[in-house]
Amino acid sequence: MPTAEKRFISPEEYLKIERASEIRHEYYNGEMFAMTGASRPHNVIAGNIFAELWAQFRDRDCETYQSDMRVKVDRKGLYTYPDVVATCDSPTFEDDELDTLINPRVIVEVLSKSTEDYDRGTKFETYRRIPSLRDYILVAQDRVHVEHFQRQDGERWILEDFNTREGTLTLDSIACELRVADVYTKLTFDETT
Repeated sequence: MPTAEKRFISPEEYLKIERASEIRHEYYNGEMFAMTGASRPHNVIAGNIFAELWAQFRDRDCETYQSDMRVKVDRKGLYTYPDVVATCDSPTFEDDELDTLINPRVIVEVLSKSTEDYDRGTKFETYRRIPSLRDYILVAQDRVHVEHFQRQDGERWILEDFNTREGTLTLDSIACELRVADVYTKLTFDETT
């Protein structure tokens, strides 16, 4: 049986389709991918992180967004919807629609079985092209495990990981701290292993 040939969609076509769509799609190298719903732990974690950053930004010129703010990673290759994104620069957008951020400082992805390889691999490799990005945080939703990648000296990325609730992430790029216990508020796991 012949397979349908995939049609290349330009970034401009993607944005036109996406802005009219009732469901969200990420875009990568000419293809659109529908976003699926998230689990309770995924939503709780993303909400906790958003709330903690928002509280620290309350009286500052910084902004944080949760899951509906599209991020343009590069000119032609990738548009994503991170679980949480933050910036302390004046937010810069791709166009007058103000729905596609181009200068994130912090991106957070909550891992799921279906996206973990992509979030760790291709997506992170591509995110590293964003000049403003300083912190990339991966959060497990089925156990206490947070990986904080921090850009050092312009191009080198340093990893600090946390496997207990006692740790604190220091986000110098946005002058915030994020306690692991706060990331996992309202969630319990078997933490004896």
